[in-house]
Amino acid sequence: MKNIFKIALFLIVCGCTFASNNSIHNVILNEFSTLGTSINGFNTDPKKKNTVLNDNNATDIFIENNTESYLALQLINVASDKLGTGYRSGGTTTAGFDCSGLMYSTFKKFDITLPRSSHEMAKIGIEIKPENAKKGDLIFFINRGQHRINHVGMIVEVNGDEIKFIHSSTQSGVIISSLKESYYERTFKRINRIIE
Repeated sequence: MKNIFKIALFLIVCGCTFASNNSIHNVILNEFSTLGTSINGFNTDPKKKNTVLNDNNATDIFIENNTESYLALQLINVASDKLGTGYRSGGTTTAGFDCSGLMYSTFKKFDITLPRSSHEMAKIGIEIKPENAKKGDLIFFINRGQHRINHVGMIVEVNGDEIKFIHSSTQSGVIISSLKESYYERTFKRINRIIE
């Protein structure tokens, strides 16, 4: 009697499972059969309500022509990591930088070897008018009654007629200054572009 009960229970369970699977299979087939035109069972008509395949693209993204050089932005990022580092004559490390040492080490990180002094740096590249300045250009000054260029920075921002540059000053170390500050306006000499 126990064996008959077990067999009966087994047949009921199997029958339900088969019926259940068969029902699911029929539902799936019925769904695809009502979708309309299809390829391999997938609807290709995006106007149908029960579309299975989403063939609509996301909105296209257009990148506008950007006047900022990717390399210039990377140079600015590297130099900006040194903000707050103290001044050290002849310095090219985070133990301290002089003005040309900051530029030399920043560009060297991208395998660009600049001359080691600001005076020699001013001899490379193309001179640019201030109204055409861009991020990444080098900006040069003649300070403290000297007769030749003795200070250099890199332009990090151009806002209308204001030019901001990063440099290592003897008093404050690595800072960002503006060409509108009277001292730098008075001692400004030239801007050179050495990267495109």
